[in-house]
Amino acid sequence: MPVVHVNMWKGISEDSVEKIIRGITQVFVDMGIPSQAVEVIVHEIPKSHWGINGKPATKSRPNSNPP
Repeated sequence: MPVVHVNMWKGISEDSVEKIIRGITQVFVDMGIPSQAVEVIVHEIPKSHWGINGKPATKSRPNSNPP
């Protein structure tokens, strides 16, 4: 059974989470794996705990927000 972990910045909308889960599941269904066997886990991480280019995302990408 495939288990997919998705790391995103904290604050993603519930609608976006559902779309991510559906889309990833569909990729596996298209490969012949039953949807019941697919698990998708979305981890929300604060921007202050996400490093980009040696800086927290709050400083390196201050104007970027999750969908």
